[in-house]
Amino acid sequence: MMMKTYLSITILLILFLANGLTANGQELKGVVYDLESSTKLRGILVRNLNSNKQTETDSEGNFSIEAKTNDYLRLSGGGYEADTIFIYEPALRRVYLVRDPETLVINEVYVTRLSDSRLASEIARAKNDGKAAEASQNRGGLRVSPSRLFGRRGKQARSNLDILIAERDNRMVDRVFTNQLIRSMTPLTDDEIPLFREGYRPSLSFIESATPEDLRAYISESYTKYRKDNPK
Repeated sequence: MMMKTYLSITILLILFLANGLTANGQELKGVVYDLESSTKLRGILVRNLNSNKQTETDSEGNFSIEAKTNDYLRLSGGGYEADTIFIYEPALRRVYLVRDPETLVINEVYVTRLSDSRLASEIARAKNDGKAAEASQNRGGLRVSPSRLFGRRGKQARSNLDILIAERDNRMVDRVFTNQLIRSMTPLTDDEIPLFREGYRPSLSFIESATPEDLRAYISESYTKYRKDNPK
């Protein structure tokens, strides 16, 4: 009888210690992936909804955050749909996120493939998503939106807008600063002309005000600089 009593106390003590470990916060590690490609995702915000502590995934998609059993973690950002996971055991977590179809992460390669009409629509959308203030219908005037001003989606939209506008301006310049015009004025080869255009592309404000003579003078001066910078 005494042996059974000691055995029962021992089992209860083990269970108590185990519950204590899961009740107290400990470092929970995980990895975040793209659902379709299984690519590891960096820069994903991971927030413990119970403690409000947060962190971001590193370049390999890894994160480590203080959490305990029955906590909820919310993952968001990077152009992916936000998701919430429930912690039921303190083990390594693998989390798969789905692309948010309404959030477009822009890069230069993507943007050069857009048609002019699609480029214009993406500029309009980025301007709207990146607005920090909007008209108030109830009180009049402007209402500043903290989520748009400081949120990841608003910041991404404003970053996208800079890239989109730069591409739009470059296209407007290149319609005048053409290969044919450069070829007619310089002995540059077909391989050299793209480098020349990229390195010496004039500003949109210059193109909008320049006469044909101004543009020809600009190309001649730029060619002289190009040869100094790229001697054969």
